[in-house]
Amino acid sequence: MSQPAKRRHWAAQLIRNNRGFICFIIGMSVFRSAFADWYTVPTGSMLPTIEVGDRITVNKMAYDLRVPFSDVSLLRMGEPERGDIVVFDSKAADNRLIKRVVGVPGDTIAMHDEVLIINGQAQRYRVTKENAKALFATELLGDLAHAIRIDKTRAMHAGNFAPILIPNDHYLMMGDNRRNSADSRYYGLVPRGELKGKAHHVAFSLDYDHYYLPKRERFGESLYSYSE
Repeated sequence: MSQPAKRRHWAAQLIRNNRGFICFIIGMSVFRSAFADWYTVPTGSMLPTIEVGDRITVNKMAYDLRVPFSDVSLLRMGEPERGDIVVFDSKAADNRLIKRVVGVPGDTIAMHDEVLIINGQAQRYRVTKENAKALFATELLGDLAHAIRIDKTRAMHAGNFAPILIPNDHYLMMGDNRRNSADSRYYGLVPRGELKGKAHHVAFSLDYDHYYLPKRERFGESLYSYSE
């Protein structure tokens, strides 16, 4: 048997002997590509809601049913709502990001002294904690309450912007760590086609500062069950 024939025979035998495992890998890859996935958060831009080292579950069918391994949408499954935490591939930032939807199509959004103004209405805030380095507050986006963090050690130049009307199929995204988040204030509005899915829970979390030990208290925590 020639050498090429031996290689083909070896490859065919390998596939036959591992057919179940290969099918599992292919099925898992398709599932992660089109239905659900997880995302490791490398920065603190969503503090205090999401911590560095959290691995977040993402529903990739929340907004679109896509052809596996592509960005081709077969069917719109839903529309992002204000307050959703979304994973998206930003062409402007040349990076995959996770931020909160603050403005949806048709909204007029502005910000004055860190206070969001949505359709002419200043959003409500309540300070929950403050120290020399940071201020923590509850922000109400409509009926959704969530925590934000304002880093006092950073300049507040992004704490103000003029009113902007959100066009169709675009979204204004912001991080909950307001002075430490590269978001729509820097990269512009996010087109709907860049959305990858809606983040839901913390699958698990590792403490990067303490030998990557697990943060057990964060396992399975919902990103939307905010309590002070």
